Amino acid sequence: MYTFQDLVDITSKLRSEEGCPWDRAQTHESLKKHLEEETGEVLEAIDEKDMDHLCEELGDLLFQVMLHSQIAREEGGFSIEDVVNGICEKMVRRHPRIFGGEMAEIPLEGRELWEEIKRREKAKKALNKGKKP
Repeated sequence: MYTFQDLVDITSKLRSEEGCPWDRAQTHESLKKHLEEETGEVLEAIDEKDMDHLCEELGDLLFQVMLHSQIAREEGGFSIEDVVNGICEKMVRRHPRIFGGEMAEIPLEGRELWEEIKRREKAKKALNKGKKP
């Protein structure tokens, strides 16, 4: 069975000089329509309650994430590791009752707590953008 690292390596190879001309030619912009199509196919599989089809389409959607991440890495931006790290940090931060953290004692539950944490994150991000180095 292939691993996540195999997927990283396959994506990198497809975008390399020895790889696939179509994959190498892609940009964030050119992939937008494919990302939209793959997302639609995931939704269709969910509506059809077809788990085999859902599994396949989630793989296609994941590959879109891989391509965007690989392109960003090549451009000196983020990597798939950054994407994974970022979503892990966010899920841990937004679930303080499960993983602990400074907001674990806020007297809100479920969606309300999630939204309050999200609101505070956005406010902090906006404040940080307003600061000059």
